[in-house]
This record gives sequence, structure tokens and C-alpha cells, in this order.
Amino acid sequence: MKLIGIGGTDGSGKDTVADMLVKRHGWVFISLSDLLRDEAKKRGIRLQRNTLRVISAEWRRKQGNDILVQKALQKLGSDKSKVNGLVVASLRNPVEADAVHSVSGKVAWVDADPKVRYVRIQLRQQGTEDEVTFEEFLAEEKEHMTHQGDDATLSLSGVKERADIFLENNGSDIEKFKDEAEKALASIIRA
Repeated sequence: MKLIGIGGTDGSGKDTVADMLVKRHGWVFISLSDLLRDEAKKRGIRLQRNTLRVISAEWRRKQGNDILVQKALQKLGSDKSKVNGLVVASLRNPVEADAVHSVSGKVAWVDADPKVRYVRIQLRQQGTEDEVTFEEFLAEEKEHMTHQGDDATLSLSGVKERADIFLENNGSDIEKFKDEAEKALASIIRA
């Protein structure tokens, strides 16, 4: 089975790449963030980005650092032969990237200029508790990029170091970005 794990900075377009693979190539998309959101809802915890970080670190400590990728593979089910491919996003721990590689998958890293990403995120989060200033956004991102804490915490830089493919998404034309991503991922899609 073909597998692509997507990591990247907040607001860079990870889900856009996944959407392209689903709509143009019939892949299945499993959002690791959605797995965490489902758990937060099940526990009756407010949905905030920090909540997702806490749950993900808890799961990694109890079940292994690759648990989110393993849960995605389990969610896909046993008959993987009927699937064109699986895309999982958002990888946020280097062991998640290692788990993708361990089953012959590839890791894509998506990024964009911080100012572009900040505007995208602010449009998505208007009126939520997660609204932050640009300076707070940069500080939070720096914290997520540089590993702090134990092995179960976020380390986006560790995921980036393990990436096989790098995508830049600084424009406003979503279809053009999907075309560029499709071209960059063509060898995996056609494999």
C-alpha cells in the first residue's frame, strides 16, 4: 500500500495536499489531529490546540511514540489492497515519520512564509480561544519546532529532518498549489 505522511507548519497546506490526493487519486485521508479531536470530545474536554498536544503526548507516553500513525493504519482496516493509497497528516513527532518510513512510506514537509500562514490561521480561527497575535504565533511555532520535554512531546524540526519531499505554499491559488504538490508526489502516486 502506498503511504504518504505529511508534516509541516501550522497553516501551510497539509490538508490541502491530502485533499488533492483524495479527490484526484482516490486515496484515503486520515487526519491525526481529528483522531485527537475525537478523543477530546469523548473526554468532554474543550477543543483547543493545547488540548490536542496534551492528549498526543499522553498517548505517546502510554502506547509508544508512533501511536498516532498506528491508529491511522488500524482505522484504515485490514483490507488495504482496495485502497489506492493512504495519506496521514499532521506528523508532529519524529517517530511518526519513522513509522511512515518503516512501512515504505514517504514523508512530505509543507511550509509557507509565517506571515502568509498567520493570515490563513486567523481567518480559520476568528472568534475562537486560539486567536493569537503574530508575535504569539511565532513564539508558539518556535516552541513546537525545537524539541522540549521528553520524547513524547512535539518536535516538528525532527519531522522536517526526516522528510523526503519539501513543498512551499506561499501563494493564494489553491489549485496551482495542488498541481505543484501532485507533480512533486508523482513518483509515489504512480508507484
